[in-house]
Amino acid sequence: MSLTGTALLLRQDLRRDRIIVPAWLAVLVLMTYASASATGTLFRSVQERETIAASLNEQPGLLALYGPILNPHSAGELAMSKLTVLYALLSAILYVVLVRRHTRVEEETGRAELAAGTVIARDAPMAAVAVEACAVAAALGLLVCLANIAGGLPVAGSVWFGVSWAGTGLVATGVAAVACQVSASARTCGSIAAALLAGAFAVRAVGDAIDGLGWLSWLSPLGWNTQLRAWSDPRWWVVGLYVALAAGLLALAQMMRSRRDIGAGLISARPGPTAGRISSPEGLTFRLHRTSLALWTAGVALTGLLFGAMAPGFDGLLSGAGGRELVDRLGGTFIAALLPVAAIVTTCFPIAVISSAHQDEVAGRTGFALSTTTSRGRWFAATAALAWGGAAWLLLVTGIALWAGYASAGGVDAKAVVPAALGWVPAVWLVGGLALVGFGLRIGAVGWVFLVLFLATTLVGELLELPTWMVNLSPYSAVPAYPASAWTWTPDLVLTALALSIAGGAWWLFGRRDIS
Repeated sequence: MSLTGTALLLRQDLRRDRIIVPAWLAVLVLMTYASASATGTLFRSVQERETIAASLNEQPGLLALYGPILNPHSAGELAMSKLTVLYALLSAILYVVLVRRHTRVEEETGRAELAAGTVIARDAPMAAVAVEACAVAAALGLLVCLANIAGGLPVAGSVWFGVSWAGTGLVATGVAAVACQVSASARTCGSIAAALLAGAFAVRAVGDAIDGLGWLSWLSPLGWNTQLRAWSDPRWWVVGLYVALAAGLLALAQMMRSRRDIGAGLISARPGPTAGRISSPEGLTFRLHRTSLALWTAGVALTGLLFGAMAPGFDGLLSGAGGRELVDRLGGTFIAALLPVAAIVTTCFPIAVISSAHQDEVAGRTGFALSTTTSRGRWFAATAALAWGGAAWLLLVTGIALWAGYASAGGVDAKAVVPAALGWVPAVWLVGGLALVGFGLRIGAVGWVFLVLFLATTLVGELLELPTWMVNLSPYSAVPAYPASAWTWTPDLVLTALALSIAGGAWWLFGRRDIS
């Protein structure tokens, strides 16, 4: 194993990520501080904390989404209940983006082969991004620790909480490294990594929510975040599990990489047909993303069935002690609290499709396609149609799966779940429209930047007591919390009109600039 040139590539990687990494860390740290500093306001006494923790632990749906509260007396554990597992999963996306960007995307564009023709060793790109990702994980762990301390939480618990997030980052790095060896397509590799992380979340959810299956939580690195017991009697040896798994995954990725050619994957790419559905830009765009769409569809369907089946138990909180206040804090019914999360996650699909179109242009493939009879407008429309149509499809599948699980478990007014899910389509389209503007301007990261900004505004706006007008700038804050509250058409109509207007502007920009 030769590492010549690793330091040079590491400096280059850090320079290329000088915006995305600080921005992502800033949002995560801000959310952590907001949750920590709001503890005294939300949970005013030890007795109240115990009541709410007991209510949370009695609801399978909440256990599946956030994990259990192991110490009901701990203000820190209750304050970090959402961040311990769910937001740790969101942080894991950063490591997938970094590893994919500096390994598989470099190979797909041919830059890795050019670098390999110099003194840069074959193993240097993987080593460089592994060092960067591990450093980012350590930095994030330290920063969320300091944010918790600044928010008034105990020092010891804050340290162990930071360690759990750093451990999640190490494992996510290993998962992404392995996924990037499987296929020659960066799109497919990203989908595989996302599916593995979603699988880890699902395994932990089942283990935490179903009596008698608690051992499943130990099979998921996300379950270790809870089992570490950061806020009371920490299990220091759990940290070794993160390190051992991450090291094993990186070693596996290195072994897989040594058994393939640069630019190839362990699964050989199959040549597509030269005629038929793939001969059109619409058919080509769908063909490029059909594996990703299929994985997304399966993921949201399974997740919807799981959480839909658990939702009726949450509704029982309305009649329990402290239940009404807890329900209000979590956004009404469990379905209404879950759909914003589903919409935010689903937004990643259209942004990924549009980002892939940007990468195709950078790699020169768009120029080849437009040298045929295909017009710019049709090429742009094919990308926008798959991005928006795929997002609507995924939210529809989410709604149907939630309805099926909710109805099978005896949920009340189950028929309202599907329209409630579809009500989030305009919000996702709006963010997708902004990503299209970035495509029109030849700036690939615009969609991700707005997603992170809107996510931060929605999640921490109320906790930080930001002005209402500022919170409402996020499309995720504008959609009614149906079925917990009455449905109104005005927000969705306004969001749809804005999305269409923004997409029209993006189309105009794309049609009047040069192609890379």
